[in-house]
Amino acid sequence: MSEPERGTDPAWRPMLASGVRIIHDRVRDADLLLMPEQVIVLNASAAAILRRCTGDDSLDSMISALSDEFAGDSLPEDVSQFLAMAAMEGWVS
Repeated sequence: MSEPERGTDPAWRPMLASGVRIIHDRVRDADLLLMPEQVIVLNASAAAILRRCTGDDSLDSMISALSDEFAGDSLPEDVSQFLAMAAMEGWVS
């Protein structure tokens, strides 16, 4: 299954790719996505999505949990698009 297709599969169980982790930097008061030779400062919604990428929950259950934190009719589409992009970037598998 290609990365864009994964973002639309409700049964997909995304997980952070090998060598990728999220930390909270207390000095910057920001969540960071750490990868070999790369650091990305995450906004709150990106961090919330990626923290749920453990491989335990399906895309549908992740969206359901996120709907408690974030409002909006476009939430399912936004999460799916973000995770498809994250898969293409190699952040999740």
